[in-house]
Amino acid sequence: MEKPVALGVDIGGSHITAALVDLETRTIVHNSIERNAIDSQESKEVILTAWCEIITKAFEKSPSDVKLIGIAMPGPFDYEQGISLIKDQDKFKALYGVNIKDELSKRLNIDAANIQFINDAAGFLQGEVFGGAGRGNSNVLGLTLGTGLGSAYCVGGVAKDADLWNSPFLNGIAEDYLSTRWFVKRYQQLSNNTVAGVKELTALTATDYSATRVFMEFGYNLAQFLMPVIKKNKSDVVIIGGNISGAFAAFSPELIATLKGNAIDADIRVTKLKEHAALIGAASCCDVTFRHENTTESLGNEVKSFINKG
Repeated sequence: MEKPVALGVDIGGSHITAALVDLETRTIVHNSIERNAIDSQESKEVILTAWCEIITKAFEKSPSDVKLIGIAMPGPFDYEQGISLIKDQDKFKALYGVNIKDELSKRLNIDAANIQFINDAAGFLQGEVFGGAGRGNSNVLGLTLGTGLGSAYCVGGVAKDADLWNSPFLNGIAEDYLSTRWFVKRYQQLSNNTVAGVKELTALTATDYSATRVFMEFGYNLAQFLMPVIKKNKSDVVIIGGNISGAFAAFSPELIATLKGNAIDADIRVTKLKEHAALIGAASCCDVTFRHENTTESLGNEVKSFINKG
């Protein structure tokens, strides 16, 4: 019997990555990752041609004749219809209003129904729930911490963008405190020294108290930010990804202690799939069995809550 595979595609402002995903084992097919730099300021024709080149190359390694594609795409975007709504963001201006689904369908000779889209932050969490740190959990919150703050929530196996980056927080918005620039700025304030980023700062924690303090403050701030979000969404698990997740050991003790001290029992986990999460999450959108199981399960939960209310 033919192995069920789908192509997961992760599109960012400067790159496209594609990989075949085995939908049975929920893992990336060995040696199938293709990646290329993309200039998002280019014309529609140049961008779409570059995307199609990588997608075609990745499909060459597919054991299946059926071509299924799941694409993790930054917003704003009409994920159902496949239309780009990105404007005023200094990227993909030439694609505004373009039906990407139809364009790819024509250029790749693939049925439009076999092309699915998901928000990039939701794609990360979808991947972790499908085959990573959130597997088997139905109510999960995901954060990607790096140059920006990505967020998603997942109920009944379906992840959606939570769009929390600009939530009011402390003296600004969440992203001001929960991104790389905060670490750099705060370390400079405490030590009068500059550091390139979080990775460099992590290396200093063994000998530099200011570096340790920055991570403790970050863990505390992250807990303060998460408390109302966890309560509102009734999240059982929080998964942390993005570049800053590499420093999880440095900030997690303060994060977990603060949450526990405030009677929040959600399980805090670090990403298992790392940079592969969005690829696996995007591909999982093509897994009809997984989608059907979770739709049925969430419908079941809705019926249960209706009965309980009654």
